[in-house]
Amino acid sequence: MEFRTISDNKRDFLPLLLLGDEQEDMINRYLDRGTLWALYDGGLRALCVVTEEEGGDFEIKNLAVAPESQRRGYGRAMVEHVARQCRGRGARLLAGTGDSPLTVPFYEACGFRECGRMKDFFLDHYDHPVFEAGRQLTDMVVLSRDL
Repeated sequence: MEFRTISDNKRDFLPLLLLGDEQEDMINRYLDRGTLWALYDGGLRALCVVTEEEGGDFEIKNLAVAPESQRRGYGRAMVEHVARQCRGRGARLLAGTGDSPLTVPFYEACGFRECGRMKDFFLDHYDHPVFEAGRQLTDMVVLSRDL
C-alpha cells in the first residue's frame, strides 16, 4: 500500500469522491482547503479529504473506497493513515456521516464515538434526498476519536 498526498488537480478525483459525498457543490466547499490523500495498491483504492478545523480538531470530510475494493480493509487503512498524519498536530479527529447502518459501525470499529448530531443536515444542505442502505439520511452523526 502506498499513500500519496494529492496537491494538484484534485477535481480529477471527483468520480470517486462522489461516492463519499454525492453532491458536487458540497465537495467544492472543502476540497480546496482540505488535504486529499489517495491510497494505491495495484491501482487507486481509496481517497480521503481532511480539513483542519478550529480548536485543533481535524475532520474527515470525505472517505471513499472504490466499489471493487470495499470491505477489504482500505477504508480502515486510510483512517489509520490520517490519524498518524494528524497526531501531534491536533486533539481530535472528527467524522460527520449519515445515521447509516453501514458507516456508523465502520467508524465505531475504527475507534470513533458519537459526540453529537446535526439535526436535518441532509435535508437542509442537499438538493435531493440522500439514501444509504435503504434509509433516507436526515441527521448528520458527528463522531470523534482522540489523537
